[in-house]
Amino acid sequence: MTEVSLSELAADAGEVGATGVEFVLLGMPDVHGSVRGKALRPEAFEAAMAKGAVMTDLLLALDPTDEPITLYERFGIRSGAADLLVHPDPETLRELSWRPGWRICLCTPAWPDGSPCELSSRETLRGALERMAAQGYETRAAFEYEVRVRDGEGRPLSSGLSYSAGEVVRFERFVAELVPALEGLGIELSAVHTEAGPGLLELNVAARRGMRAADDAAYTKLAVKGVAAAMGLHASFLAKTAPGEEGSSGHVHLSCWSDGANAFGPSGAAGGDSELAPAFGGAIAGVLEHLPAASLMLNPTINSYKRLVPGWFAPVNVSWGHENRSCAVRAIRGPHLERWRIECRRPGADANPYLALAALVSCAADGVARQAPPPPPIVGDASERDDLPGLPGSLESAIAAFDADSKFRRLLGERFCDYYRASRAWELAAWRQTVSEWERERYERTV
Repeated sequence: MTEVSLSELAADAGEVGATGVEFVLLGMPDVHGSVRGKALRPEAFEAAMAKGAVMTDLLLALDPTDEPITLYERFGIRSGAADLLVHPDPETLRELSWRPGWRICLCTPAWPDGSPCELSSRETLRGALERMAAQGYETRAAFEYEVRVRDGEGRPLSSGLSYSAGEVVRFERFVAELVPALEGLGIELSAVHTEAGPGLLELNVAARRGMRAADDAAYTKLAVKGVAAAMGLHASFLAKTAPGEEGSSGHVHLSCWSDGANAFGPSGAAGGDSELAPAFGGAIAGVLEHLPAASLMLNPTINSYKRLVPGWFAPVNVSWGHENRSCAVRAIRGPHLERWRIECRRPGADANPYLALAALVSCAADGVARQAPPPPPIVGDASERDDLPGLPGSLESAIAAFDADSKFRRLLGERFCDYYRASRAWELAAWRQTVSEWERERYERTV
């Protein structure tokens, strides 16, 4: 690659320039969705643009507490934490407005021999998008996150009334700081509203093409946490914070496009209750078929499954319906064809956005390729149905479903799936080795 200056890149990104830039955070989303990397001075970043930069492959093998995962032999701590070559993706260069003088740029990792790192979250998504593109469809997606915001004393900013006009103003200062931060990252925040949990705020991020949708989601989570911390607040994307309260979801909206038109739209006249287009029906069928296995990527932690209980609009079975928010997959139609889409309501806010989208795109692509028909839609409360296949209710059962769906693993790539499964088995083992305060309080006096 020819040498390029940071000022030129900033201009290409629509920014004024690089005057006053102190650091560029060169980041790589890890298996959990967290952005890890190093802060480079402008000159070092420009050198990285030309020749790449070196990080450690330990970044592929760290758990959420930063403890090295010892299950891997080719990379990570057991192989000596060797080099990992990373190349900046200039299209992702953005400004961190809450950290003056700082920018961020995502990078693509490669092994020391220059071969692509197939274990990277972004590369896993890239492969899924390419498989969908091979069928003639461009993917468009959007994420919506429910985040809990508390003040410096740990008190939630709202009492927990959903869609409350009075409660949403309690987030006014936070949203006022968050909007320009997201705009600096190239993200359009289309709407916010309160949810039925103390301090719970939903953020609706505008739809984007392919990889950009997941990049926007990762940047959104980074901005929310950064802005909150700068204001003395605490923001959490934990799936379930407290028993008896609504959890935090990370719903994913998905559509397929061909020749500039939404392939989920009807083939005839707009609107009406016409049958689903083949791409629309196939995508729903594919997602439903592989949803048990995909749960390991949509609900990746022990805590994820505390959210997935009946009565909290968190799906517990394989189900879909037209505009039915109790189902795992909601088919959305209306007068505007460009907005026809599916909403997968299974993911939690704790999901890695790259892997969540990779899983759903892979499932949808499989159904579209086979023109698979979906089962009849569910009418009424799907959580009350005992005749529908259940979805995993624990990390352990999600691993079992992941193991049982060999086709889903082939879609994503066996090498990646072995890698990802090991990281989830590590989480399960860590939980099994833990003795909680709940256990001590419940059993110590009577056993």
